[in-house]
Amino acid sequence: MAALGSAALRRGGGAAPRLLAVPVSCQSCRHKATGDGGHGQPRELHPAAPGRVGGQPVPAEGADTKSYLWARYHEMKKLVYDLLPPGVCNLLNPAAIYANNEISLGDVEIYGFDYDYTLAQYSNLLHSMIFNTARDILIEQFKYPEGLGKYDYIPGFAIRGLHYDVQKSLLMKIDAFHYVQLGTAYRGLKPVPDEEVIELYGGTQHIPLYQMSDFYGKGPSLKQFMDIFSLPEMTLLSSVIDYFITHGIEFDQVHLYKDISDAIRDVHVKGVMYKWIEKDMGRTDGDEEGHFVTMVVHCLPEVDLTLTFCIFKQYILHGDEIYAVLNRLVNHKKKLFLITNSPFSFVDKGMKHMVGKNWRDLFDMVIVQADKPNFFTDRRKPFRKLDDKGSLQWDKINQLEKGKIYKEGNLFDFLRLTGWRGSKVLYFGDHLYSDLADLMLRHGWRTGAIVPELETEIRIINTEQYMHSLTWQQALTGLLERMQMYQDAESKQVLLEWMKERQEIRSLTKNLFNPQFGSIFRTFHNPTYFSRRLVRFSDIYMASISCLLNYDVNFTFYPRRTPLQHEAPLWMDQLCTGCMKTPFLEEMVHIR
Repeated sequence: MAALGSAALRRGGGAAPRLLAVPVSCQSCRHKATGDGGHGQPRELHPAAPGRVGGQPVPAEGADTKSYLWARYHEMKKLVYDLLPPGVCNLLNPAAIYANNEISLGDVEIYGFDYDYTLAQYSNLLHSMIFNTARDILIEQFKYPEGLGKYDYIPGFAIRGLHYDVQKSLLMKIDAFHYVQLGTAYRGLKPVPDEEVIELYGGTQHIPLYQMSDFYGKGPSLKQFMDIFSLPEMTLLSSVIDYFITHGIEFDQVHLYKDISDAIRDVHVKGVMYKWIEKDMGRTDGDEEGHFVTMVVHCLPEVDLTLTFCIFKQYILHGDEIYAVLNRLVNHKKKLFLITNSPFSFVDKGMKHMVGKNWRDLFDMVIVQADKPNFFTDRRKPFRKLDDKGSLQWDKINQLEKGKIYKEGNLFDFLRLTGWRGSKVLYFGDHLYSDLADLMLRHGWRTGAIVPELETEIRIINTEQYMHSLTWQQALTGLLERMQMYQDAESKQVLLEWMKERQEIRSLTKNLFNPQFGSIFRTFHNPTYFSRRLVRFSDIYMASISCLLNYDVNFTFYPRRTPLQHEAPLWMDQLCTGCMKTPFLEEMVHIR
């Protein structure tokens, strides 16, 4: 983008956002720390006072402020250019574990895991299958228009953490302060103009608390999609609305939302999805190469069946590293347990595929069809034992035995029977509400969030384009904040040009993550509603369980002390431009 300056874009390197919070060494600054022009009161706050700041004159009253403003603009751009030399890119590690709270793995004796999207990771092909099946259910069982069959899943359309306003048919991203991020509200597959969004909410972007999601992401009129499996649901919802709007068909928003939710639920509850993946995993039970040859011989005339076989082997990902993580923990005398909502046969085949036929030997406890989050809050369901074939047993459960499979139950009986309480337990899951919230807030367990999107987002953050854009955006924001005291006509025009450029850069950085909704972690500068919940409900978070392999089993995670707004007068966007030298750059390379 031209606004960034061609020289800056050609320049190699980049830096991580944390670098912007590093205090600047001001040995070269000629201002005093007290009185007029000191760091507590930058000289430019006194526009009538003559003098020089960073080699540029501060205009006296009535002087050419337009030239002064542009001089400061180019001076700041040069500072940003000097701040990001080649070789400081890729400072964030996508395989790292990030801490919200201090936690020592040496204190953790018991590791618990969810299954779907925690131990087992799935390819985007599974989302396409969920979308297609739920779409066909709408057409065949709910008698929706057959024209919906022309819609296919759109990978990358939606992101996790979005809210859907049922009454207004709006899918949108909301920040931690309950404000809709303008430019991210969609009705169907088309964006809704900002002016219309503001009008729909009574002249504001703010969503009142009583309309917002409850503890588990479900409000009276807004639903938050926190599950990775909800990506096909959001896309189907948008596709159906798009069809109705395009064809001028009136529809009841509440019924439409419920029908689509029910169709998606049927894919899971009726076991359709489980059958696909079990079929995929089934080929690992015997001689894989011989199995493949047999399929080719018998199915050669049936092209579709051969293609189906080739697709099915692509559902599940990240197998070898999961075994390495679990085996390493067992070798260090850690106890392991599994609590999942999935059925035993599904988990059994998946774990055999990823870990091996003796996977159950690694776990002290395996609980399936747990009905989370009710498992953590409802005392009514007792545990039931399953035999090796998955059939229910009727005996009363007085102890939880290693190697046995249990169904349903509740956390209160689990705690009573195991004695596993407090911070010696660390549980990993992908769903912030269903997996982690109750465990952290009600029971004092330590929690780890699995956020697969983190890997992709960090790779984007590490790009030169993103870092130059973000750094210049913050510097430009600082200029706008400090120079707004100039209110003559020419100065106002300059400030308007800066504001326009700032908005263009914000849109650019948003689109690098997702053209419709941007990053799952930020709404421009604010944390998202999702991001705030991530900080609230997880001690640590990472892209994959395999990230544990990068750390010693006694490693202590220390969250970085990030400055509060009143603690950070020397952030990048508030530097006094007298500080042109940056002697701290060599140290910055080592900052995470």
